Amino acid sequence: MGFMAALKGSMALNAHNKGDLKKAKKLYEEAIAGGLLSARPMLGYAILLIREGSYEQAMDLLIKTQKAPDLTPDRKSQLFVDYAACCAKTGKLDKGVRLLEKQHAKAPTGLTYQTLGYLYVEQIATAVRPVATEETVVMIPGEVEGMETPAEGLSVAEKQTLLDEQWEAYKAKAFKLLEDSIEYDDEDPVCLDNMAQYHYRVLGDKAAAKPWFDKAHEEKPTQIDSLWFLSRYDLDAGDKAAAIEKLETAVEGRFSPLNYADKAMIEAELKRLKG
Repeated sequence: MGFMAALKGSMALNAHNKGDLKKAKKLYEEAIAGGLLSARPMLGYAILLIREGSYEQAMDLLIKTQKAPDLTPDRKSQLFVDYAACCAKTGKLDKGVRLLEKQHAKAPTGLTYQTLGYLYVEQIATAVRPVATEETVVMIPGEVEGMETPAEGLSVAEKQTLLDEQWEAYKAKAFKLLEDSIEYDDEDPVCLDNMAQYHYRVLGDKAAAKPWFDKAHEEKPTQIDSLWFLSRYDLDAGDKAAAIEKLETAVEGRFSPLNYADKAMIEAELKRLKG
C-alpha cells in the first residue's frame, strides 16, 4: 500500500466523520484504486456503501478487508456484522446468520449479540413454517456440522413431527441467544428491542412484548423500531396523537439496513394517520 493511498484513506475517514459523504466516497474510491489495505478506512467505506444501498459492492469490499494487516478482533466483528447485514438485504439472510453465528461463537461482543439477535427474529418471523409431504426429505443433523443425513422410511406424519421439533429447537436456540444478550448487557436498547420483537413478531404475544419495548424506549427514546412498535400499542388504545408523536420522532432517526421499520414505511404511516 502506497503513501498516497494511506493518506487518501485517512482524508476519507475525516470527511466521512464530518458528514461530507460525497467527498468521502471520492477519496475512498481513489484510496482503494491506489491499493489501500487498511481495515479502518475500508470498514468506513463499507458502511457508507451499505447506507446508500450498494450492498453487493460493500460485500466485495468486506471480503478484501479480511486481508488487512490491522484487522483487530473488534474490527473483524464489525466486518462480519456488516457482511451479515448485506446478506440480509440481498436475499441471503440464512447465509448471513450462519457466518455471524461462527464469528459470535469465536468472539461474542455487544455488536454481534445485537445483530445476530435481530437476524434470528427476522429469519424466524418471515419464514414459512415447513409442512411435510410425501416428497419432503427431512435431514437429521449429525455430530459434525454439514454431515446431515436423510431420515428414510418415514410417514408424512412422522416427517412433520421431525420438522416441528427442528422448528421449535431453532426458535429455542434464538431465544437463548436473546436471553444471553440481555444477561451480557441488560441496558442495551437494541438487545431489549430484539427480545420485544421476538415476543411480538415470532410468538405473537403483544402483552409480553410491551414491557421489553418500554424498557428499550426508556434506555434510548429515539430508537426507531421501538418507537414504531410502541406506536402500534398507541393505535390499539385509540391514541392517534401519541402514535403520531412517536412516529415523528422515529422518522428523524438514523436508519440502518437492520431496522424493521424503514423511513418510507414510517413516512407512509404518518401520511395515513394525518389523513
